[in-house]
Amino acid sequence: MFRGRFPIILLLSSLSLAQSAPLSSVPPSRLAHVRHGINLSEWFAQVYDPKGYTKEHFQNWTTAADIALIKSAGFDHVRLSVNPEPMMNAAQRHDGTAEYFGYLDAAVKMILDAGLAVEIDMHPDSDFKARLKEDDFVERFADFWRMVAQHYSSWDPDRVFFEILNEPEMRDPYRWYGVESKLAAAIRQGAPAHTILATGARWDDDDDMIFLEPLRDPNVIYVFHFYEPHIFTHQGATWGEYYWHWLKGLHYPSSPENAAQVAATVPEAIDRLYVIRYGKDHWDASRIEAEINQAADWATHNGVPLVCNEFGVYRSFSDPQDRAAWLKDVHTSLERHNISWAMWDYSGSFGVVTKKDGKATLDETTVNALGLKMQAGQ
Repeated sequence: MFRGRFPIILLLSSLSLAQSAPLSSVPPSRLAHVRHGINLSEWFAQVYDPKGYTKEHFQNWTTAADIALIKSAGFDHVRLSVNPEPMMNAAQRHDGTAEYFGYLDAAVKMILDAGLAVEIDMHPDSDFKARLKEDDFVERFADFWRMVAQHYSSWDPDRVFFEILNEPEMRDPYRWYGVESKLAAAIRQGAPAHTILATGARWDDDDDMIFLEPLRDPNVIYVFHFYEPHIFTHQGATWGEYYWHWLKGLHYPSSPENAAQVAATVPEAIDRLYVIRYGKDHWDASRIEAEINQAADWATHNGVPLVCNEFGVYRSFSDPQDRAAWLKDVHTSLERHNISWAMWDYSGSFGVVTKKDGKATLDETTVNALGLKMQAGQ
């Protein structure tokens, strides 16, 4: 048995080496399929139509023409939001699961047939996520994930990925680590070869992710969302911070003069202060780079791959050129750090397309801001 300082120094050195050694076994060829993506929302999740999740909705919301357009714009993968609750309820009733899988299978096959990869992202409502405080519900969700993973275990592991949960909204990051580990283990039991996407607690922000300890599974990609600063990217939004709905015409890069003009339209003094601070913080490419640096350093230190699978700007109240400038600065920083990305979203309120009478038109300004090239005729 060694005594004294020398073995302790050796032990500390070995721990340091272990921490910096690569943890990932995700094949580079697999990572190459998820470089530049787009989110498909309001198809299998975020469905607020009173009729709910119907055959007509599944077949008509996103079509083969939409998927072809995504491919033509230069995207290589989609992040498919899936609300687990309808299928979990069907499984509990012992009816309807096969029918739902049929719709989901058709969607995934349509994506794969177009030459795209797909992240199957479990994307429930907040009420569902609140129940993860209950151990029994975690067990139930793990059983569900095991079933889904097993169902897709024979599908191409290089192009089908499993994202454990979108924005867990869990204030206790230590509990989330335990819950995520449990869910990841269930996925791995169902699909031994497929890559899992894991996230931090709360809202998937970059600071949530860098708090996270990597899972013990090496076949994992880590994900985060980037909407900083929210006061710009979510101006005019009627969700999140209440005062956002007052904001319109807030520019990026930020300036004290513009922020002061917008702040004058905000009723509450504390909210005006937030707007004024945005102007004085000088948000620009270098400020965004400083944020993304932290995520990149975390990934390098832990030897794991990283995807920013949500970022975007609410279209309704932002200047199109400001929006394009922000998108360019974010994707440029991500790519500088070899971080893959998926913009939010395809045809929603942050969209890369506009839709009229079911026909989608690509926004050339947005596509160019993302560094992609539209094929001729689009």
